[in-house]
Amino acid sequence: MKKAVLFMTTIITVLIAVFTYSNKVYAESITQQVQQPQGSLVQLKENQAKSLEEYKEKYGSDAYGLTAFILHGVQVYSIPFCFLAIVISIMYKIIIGARHLENAEKGLGMIVAIVTLTIICQVLPLIFAVVVKMGRE
Repeated sequence: MKKAVLFMTTIITVLIAVFTYSNKVYAESITQQVQQPQGSLVQLKENQAKSLEEYKEKYGSDAYGLTAFILHGVQVYSIPFCFLAIVISIMYKIIIGARHLENAEKGLGMIVAIVTLTIICQVLPLIFAVVVKMGRE
């Protein structure tokens, strides 16, 4: 019972810290959006297209450039999903696993799998870049 109370207190503290910080960032972004013209979405789309073109030029091929661009997106977005999945896994391990031992083992297995996938997602763009650059020399 003490672990569950400690866990919930920790989660609430983290959520309060995140929402406190995000409100400040949101307020700053609103003031920046007011100062920017209405075409900011168009500019964002153009920046993404430029980024894709930069990857295509860097790798010298449309296929390699598109692959590197996608792998970079996977690398960036895998971190938040990792944190979310780890929180769910910890809930399985600590809260649900206190009454059902098979769920505690399931939570531990999920943590190991999630950390492994996150490491793969972080290293895969580097491996791709090395293989492509070494293959062209």
